[in-house]
Amino acid sequence: MEKRRYSSNISPKTPLRILLAAGVSSVALAALAVMLFARTVQANALLPRPAATAPPVAPLASVTPASLAPKKTTDMLHGFASWYGGVFNGRKTASGARYNMNEMTACHPTLPFGTIVRVKNMRNLRTVDVRITDRGYLYANRVIDVSYAAAMKLSMTKPGVAPVELEVISMGDLHHKK
Repeated sequence: MEKRRYSSNISPKTPLRILLAAGVSSVALAALAVMLFARTVQANALLPRPAATAPPVAPLASVTPASLAPKKTTDMLHGFASWYGGVFNGRKTASGARYNMNEMTACHPTLPFGTIVRVKNMRNLRTVDVRITDRGYLYANRVIDVSYAAAMKLSMTKPGVAPVELEVISMGDLHHKK
């Protein structure tokens, strides 16, 4: 009975230099692919932070009611509103409360927690009253970040952003403790 020989791609007669060159070239090719297709992020890049995780803008001890109120003579503030929902649902807000996207709440960078704000969508003139329960950085020209439920009432969930007018109905507690 004859013993069957299994062929392999590399025979014992293949010079070691060819194997070494093939290995080095494949490693170099892999390194080149990583350099070309890998995205680099600088450690000091200014990336936007989600509103629910952003720290308060100023310590509450140094804040006065006059510095928190909108700077218009009619207590109105104009700008754009955006909304936030599902990803933050159930997480703690800056006020210490749990965020519920089905409640009429909002995020504002300076107004005290508990402040009631009337938000008016300038495209369709719908209004909703929201309570400030969260703190955060907002993108340029945005003055408030409303919950999903408030965005639904304002009919702004599809576009995501809408021009709004804010009116402070009642100021919240300046010395709110978590």
